[in-house]
Amino acid sequence: MRDYFPIKLVKTADLDPRHNYILGFHPHGVLVAGAFTNFCTDATGFPQLFPGLTSYLLMLPLWFRAPFFRDYIMCAGLIPSDKESASYVLRKKKGGSAVVIAVGGAPEALDAHPGTFNVLLANKKGFIKMAMEHGAHLVPVFSFGENEVYDQVENPKGTWLRWTQDRLQTIMGVSLPLFHARGIFQYSFGLMPYRRPIYTVVGRPIKVEKKEKPRGEDLDALHQLYMDELSSLFDKHKGNYGVDKDVHLNFV
Repeated sequence: MRDYFPIKLVKTADLDPRHNYILGFHPHGVLVAGAFTNFCTDATGFPQLFPGLTSYLLMLPLWFRAPFFRDYIMCAGLIPSDKESASYVLRKKKGGSAVVIAVGGAPEALDAHPGTFNVLLANKKGFIKMAMEHGAHLVPVFSFGENEVYDQVENPKGTWLRWTQDRLQTIMGVSLPLFHARGIFQYSFGLMPYRRPIYTVVGRPIKVEKKEKPRGEDLDALHQLYMDELSSLFDKHKGNYGVDKDVHLNFV
C-alpha cells in the first residue's frame, strides 16, 4: 500500500516520548490512506522517526461491531472514536501515546474533491478540550495528496445529492461520497484509487497545560493557535508538493 501511491511520512520536529500527544490529521479524504499507512503500520518508518511513541488511530465505533473486521483493525492499533477510549490511552502517566484523530471525520469526506483544501475545523473543539483535560500536547498533521486519489461526483451545498448525503450521514454516522477512479486492468473507471503520491507532514508540537475543567476562553485561544499552526504548516510545505503559492487552507 505504501508503494502503490506511494505514501511518505515527513517529520518536521521531534516528539518527546515522555509526553502524550493528540495528532490532528487533515484532511480526512475518501480513503484516509495516509493516516492508516503511516500510523497503523510501520511501513513508512513511524517507530524510527518517532522512537518511544505508540500511535492509535481513532475510528468510528460502528466498525468495531463487525465480527472479524473488528479484530483486524484492533491489531493495527485502531480504537473507537469515543471519549472513553481516547481518554484511556491519554491517561498513561509515563507518556509515549499518540492518539491520531481525523478531525473532520466522515462529513469532511463529502468535500474530498481533487484540488480542494477545505478543512472542517472551524467549530471542532472536542479534541482541543480533551488535550487540555489530559495535558496532551497537540500536533497538527497535513496529508498532501489525500484528496487526489479519488474523483467524486460534484455535490455542492444546496443540491439534492448533498442534502441526501448529509441526511444519511446524520442517521447512519458514516458518509457516503460517490467516488470513482480507476480499475485493476484499465484506467478509465473503477473503484481502485489513483496512484498519486501522498505526503503526510507531521508538524511541531503545541505544548498544552493540563486543566481538568478548561474555561471557554482557554479553549477558544488554544483552538485558534492550533488553526494558526496548521495554516503555517501547510503554507511552509505546500510548495514542495505541487500546491500553488497562492492557495491557502479554507477552514469550514
